[in-house]
Amino acid sequence: MAFYFSKVKSRRTLANRHTAVIGAALLCIASPVFGTVQLASNIADLSFDELANIQIISVSKKPERLADAAASVFVITAEDIRRSGATSLPNALRLAPNLHVAQASATGYAISARGSNGSNSSAPNKLLVLIDGRSVYSPLFSGVFWDVQDVMLEDVERIEVISGPGGTLWGVNAVNGVINVITRSAKETVGALATAGTGSNGSEAAFRYGGVLDNGGNYRVYGKSFDRSHTWKGDGSAVNDAWRKSQVGFRADWNRPNDRLMVQGNIYNGSSGQPAPGAIAISGTDLALGDISVSGVNLTAHWTHLLEGGSSMSLQAYYDRTKRAVPPTFSETLDIVDVQFQHSLQPIGMHSITWGANYRYGMDSVANSTHFAFLPANVNQTWSSLFAQDEMALDKDLRLTLGLRVERNDYTGNEFLPNARLAWKAAADHLLWTAASRTVRAPSRLDRDAYVPGNPPFLLDGGRNARSEVANVYEIGYRGQPAPKLTWSVTAFHTVYDHLRTQELDNIVAPTFLIFGSEMEGRASGIEMWGTYQASPEWRLSAGFTALKERFRLKPNSTDIAAPNATGKDPAHTWQLRSTLKITEKQELDLSVRHVAALNFPAVPAYTAFDARFSWQLQPNLELSVTGQNLFGRHAEYGTVGTRTEFRPGVFVKLLWRG
Repeated sequence: MAFYFSKVKSRRTLANRHTAVIGAALLCIASPVFGTVQLASNIADLSFDELANIQIISVSKKPERLADAAASVFVITAEDIRRSGATSLPNALRLAPNLHVAQASATGYAISARGSNGSNSSAPNKLLVLIDGRSVYSPLFSGVFWDVQDVMLEDVERIEVISGPGGTLWGVNAVNGVINVITRSAKETVGALATAGTGSNGSEAAFRYGGVLDNGGNYRVYGKSFDRSHTWKGDGSAVNDAWRKSQVGFRADWNRPNDRLMVQGNIYNGSSGQPAPGAIAISGTDLALGDISVSGVNLTAHWTHLLEGGSSMSLQAYYDRTKRAVPPTFSETLDIVDVQFQHSLQPIGMHSITWGANYRYGMDSVANSTHFAFLPANVNQTWSSLFAQDEMALDKDLRLTLGLRVERNDYTGNEFLPNARLAWKAAADHLLWTAASRTVRAPSRLDRDAYVPGNPPFLLDGGRNARSEVANVYEIGYRGQPAPKLTWSVTAFHTVYDHLRTQELDNIVAPTFLIFGSEMEGRASGIEMWGTYQASPEWRLSAGFTALKERFRLKPNSTDIAAPNATGKDPAHTWQLRSTLKITEKQELDLSVRHVAALNFPAVPAYTAFDARFSWQLQPNLELSVTGQNLFGRHAEYGTVGTRTEFRPGVFVKLLWRG
């Protein structure tokens, strides 16, 4: 990133000039960003009707049919992922029409739902992401470092994508959506599997083996590694973003009549170049940047026990350590310990109650630089919460759900997250629902503890007055099967934001010029819809569409004139079409086209991308696939012209063997 410090006569002139620059500097942090329910033996074998009845857990934290979920939720199945040819978790998330996935570089992704995809010079910070129940959001900036979120895609059972608030059940930061990645039980992955692939953008390999334990459980171990090539700018010059990473892990499951236990762990290590804008210029001196290095280890355990009378309880705990070094800006070591308890009571009359508690402890240690600092460098934080939700059967076809979560954080104290949902089963295959929710994004270290430069006098002096960002959300939706071969879902929403982050002139501490504040409010309205049509037993068509209108304004006492313009990193509309065709018993053809409208700040032209995948079943246990990517030509998805990546047409060849 570029910092330019100069003397000017007016504090206001200097502050306005540096507002956007400081926001860009803070993106140094996020530059790399940008218990399961048993289904059929193989989700890839589900029929069209069975797909409409997949059981999910993310909407109510207990199993329910997708067709009965009173929320805007899209499920990416294992078969969807395989037939897409996706090589990473962010690319697999492009399959969800209710997400906006913008790739900035080989390692960088900005992923959001319902807007705020990098608003106000910040990485996306209003989306909660879970991998087998482990939250992967970073308390450093309330976002997700997507370059370290990795799973073996062949082991993913499904990905549940909720667009809309989930604060009552999942806590603060589940503002505009929840992504829940759920991997298969070890019992479903017995045997060996190996993949190897190469193409225009690099190569990868993975191996997994699963077996049976002597005590009746099952296990699997895996290892994977990839080497991604650098990308290219529009003028044909190379971007310094080549990327390599390796990861190993395991999972074990034990099932008893009344108990289920899952234990899993992962270790990873990787590095990547730092793409421009990354040079730091101070007094005309350019500082060379080294590679970004990342490493981490995590361990998760989840136990579910069925009680008499139909009630159940579950206990989950995980430990997550991450290390990240971004020379010459900062490095961070973060340790998280998280414990969650949940109790689902047996129905009492018309009431079905679920309640629980969560305790999270974080130990964050940052090595600062002379250019940027988190102060204090070492911080220990706690988050604790209680929640309860009551699903009431008002009538045979009418359900009312009321819930409340109280969550405490070290910056703003107690936050209240209520939720109300009404669902009407108008007919067997038709659900109408509406909801009203309040959720918040609690301040992160970036909101409160960020200083520029790293030593006084500061141009940016933290955000001692930064408040939680609040969202009041109103939704109405329909999900149904209007014809035997057609499913359809549509949701309209309106979100009212308050206390959004701004950069304000500081008249208290001289000679500091800027601090973070909460002096912006806004509105976001939109519609999201998708459907699937089974044209024949061998041919399935899918489509999705979103439209979004955002309006932001400053409060009367704000001085951050750049903030409303910095919220334009969201497309006014997107659409996608997918076709999956089984040509013969051994050959498949998959086509997908997606369109994203133009972005305003910074300006990114609209684009349409086309991918195609053809696969051969060479032997019963051996599959060869060829995937063509971006076949309509080059396009950019995110970033400032002159430094951003333009993604080119490419090809990827993959061999998959099952033993």
